[in-house]
Order: sequence, then C-alpha cells, then structure tokens
Amino acid sequence: MRLMLKFTIPVEKGNEAAASGEMGRAMEALVDRLKPEASYFMLEDGKRGGIIIFETTDPTQLVQAHEPFFAKLNAAISTVPVLTWDEVRKGLPK
Repeated sequence: MRLMLKFTIPVEKGNEAAASGEMGRAMEALVDRLKPEASYFMLEDGKRGGIIIFETTDPTQLVQAHEPFFAKLNAAISTVPVLTWDEVRKGLPK
C-alpha cells in the first residue's frame, strides 16, 4: 500500500533539534527506514514540515517511522493511503 506521511515540527523544538544535529539524524533515519518514492520538505503554518510518499505491506513500519519523530522532534504526524490517478480510474465504475 502506498502511504503519505505528513509531519510538522514545533518551531522551538525544531530550532533545538536543528542546532544539535538531531533534526538531520532523525530525517536521515526516517528516509533510510521508509525508502520513499518521493520526499518533500517545506514550511507549513510557520513550522518545519514534510511529506513522504512510501510503500509498505508491514503496518509495524508505521510505528517505527512515527515514534522517533514523536519522541525526538515533538512532531505532529498524519499518515493516509494515497492513490495514483491510474489506481483511482481502475476503481471507478466503467
């Protein structure tokens, strides 16, 4: 299943994590773990954020991805299934 993980990191915690190097280590670990097909990083509502698109068949991978971001970065995270247009079209009535 293809999923989109979207996160934001509070400004104060993000500043601390960026200064200490924890931000880079946490992001690197997340990307290494998920092997995303795409990852984008941006500002959202004045906070650091990102969107990571990845495939998984193992639901425990979500816990492994979320927990370090919660614990180390106080991140707000949402993960939802996403489809390509071809997948949507395949599911639509003919």
